[in-house]
Amino acid sequence: MSPELLVLILAALLQCVQFVLYAIPANLELGPGYTMSPRDRAPSRSLSDRTARIGRALDNHFEGLILFGIACTVIAVSGQSSGFTAACAWVYLAARVLYIPAYILGWSPGRSIIWAAGWAATLLMLLSALI
Repeated sequence: MSPELLVLILAALLQCVQFVLYAIPANLELGPGYTMSPRDRAPSRSLSDRTARIGRALDNHFEGLILFGIACTVIAVSGQSSGFTAACAWVYLAARVLYIPAYILGWSPGRSIIWAAGWAATLLMLLSALI
């Protein structure tokens, strides 16, 4: 398995951890009556700022994981794995790990800088596949 695919698996597992980090407090705060409903209406209670931030970090990772998954797949399938693309993959994963506390704790502008590092690593992987 290429290093990029290994990191992709780890990033997907991180997504699972983030989901649990969000789901537990969201269920406690909103109650099972709402969370197990079809959610046709807005909840009668709102999430705490912390839980809402965890949810937004989770959503952001879903968005980033799409491009990162494409980059890893193209690199692996085309046989273009290199030390550079592997390093980019690890930078992406490190940025995603750091992004969670950065978002939850409201680090500004640190959160944006961390996000940019992960995005740039993904972009560099995509561009390297074209070379």
